[in-house]
Amino acid sequence: MKRKTCIYGYMRVSSRDQNEDRQLAALREYGVEEGNIFSDRQSGKDFDRKGYKRVINKLRPNDTLVIKSIDRLGRNYLEILEQWRIITKEKSAAIVVLDMPLLDTHKDRDLTGTLIADIVLELLSYVAQTEREFIRKRQREGIAAAHANGVKFGRRPKRRPARYDDMLILWQNGKMSARKAAVKLGVSHKTFLKWTRDDAI
Repeated sequence: MKRKTCIYGYMRVSSRDQNEDRQLAALREYGVEEGNIFSDRQSGKDFDRKGYKRVINKLRPNDTLVIKSIDRLGRNYLEILEQWRIITKEKSAAIVVLDMPLLDTHKDRDLTGTLIADIVLELLSYVAQTEREFIRKRQREGIAAAHANGVKFGRRPKRRPARYDDMLILWQNGKMSARKAAVKLGVSHKTFLKWTRDDAI
């Protein structure tokens, strides 16, 4: 008896604060049954996710995996390309990306349809990688420009207490240890010594 093909849905949100209602509504509208929808509340940096692994293990030849958008599958496009290959080539299943009709290997399962989907995915991968590199370059340039203008990054320096100058003089004259001065000022030994070094510059 020939096995009935199944339609599975997968959705992902990257944190507990994000809402998955839109993805769920889109999958239901496509016709994915509730029991065939798998999800993860996890970052998309890799594919080490329980929900994703479960749905991949369920896939059989001619089944279909439906996702709302390609970034719900993941963020790393090199890994997306590999997973795409596994699903469409090794498992002989189809993928439907609802927000991008060209990424629909279920609709056109012939050689041309598959080729178009593969090309679009490769193009998306290239654009995403280029965009990430551009953003990193702009960040580096912005940080360099800020440094050149005297902007300092990191935690805001802790304000010195009113009695700091008195404690500093006592410490400099050897009349009080740095540790005791720090205790009297209500700061750590390390903070007091840092202040003394900064003031010596």
